[in-house]
Amino acid sequence: MASTLTSLGRIEKRSAEGQATDRLRAAIVNGDLQPGARLTEMALAEQLGTSRATVRTALHHIVAEGLAVQVPYTGWMVTSLTADDAWELVTLRASFESLAARLAAERGTDDGLAVVRDAFDALTQSARTREAAAATVADFAFHRAIVAAAGHERLAEHYRRVAQQITAVIASSNALLSSPRDLVAQHQPLFEAIMSRNATRAEDLARRHVADEGNKLVEHLRLRDAPVKAPRVVSKTVKAKP
Repeated sequence: MASTLTSLGRIEKRSAEGQATDRLRAAIVNGDLQPGARLTEMALAEQLGTSRATVRTALHHIVAEGLAVQVPYTGWMVTSLTADDAWELVTLRASFESLAARLAAERGTDDGLAVVRDAFDALTQSARTREAAAATVADFAFHRAIVAAAGHERLAEHYRRVAQQITAVIASSNALLSSPRDLVAQHQPLFEAIMSRNATRAEDLARRHVADEGNKLVEHLRLRDAPVKAPRVVSKTVKAKP
């Protein structure tokens, strides 16, 4: 009699295009592919062990997600986040996530809030390891769990459309932290407000958290992109000796 393997998950069949898209997306979000980096189909196909057609399809998906751009006569390039880009995403994210936090606290089901709890536990664990990439993934997963717990399908759909760009913003913001451990202190009050079903406080904390960390990133990008002024040269008049 054959034994039953309960610990093994089902094998997921995925297209080569889907796998290539996931690899490219992760490389960009994790910082392995830096903003402004040029992406060539031939080099990526060789690294991924797939065809150029597969890579081209994956790149189109990445462009649609806002993580890369296609430059005429040049090719593909990882999107460089500007201060204006960050401001737009931060303000949009604050609106989405503050509404989600309020709804999750008001009407979240026990199952939905259990997912939020698990996501916060995973964030805490990742932050303690001080692995920045893993902490960023867990950070976004926590916020995504809150959106899911809100039980608002149209909100969730619009959030999905900018999800990867929000991940890029989170990664850039977290890169400014002294340690990934700071993420626990940032998120714990919000987590506690949702779990205690304090809707007004959850909404306020979510908006403030996104705005505070987002504004730090916006200011950082503005300083980074500010034109460097040439030093002022002061001419001196040399008097002839008598």
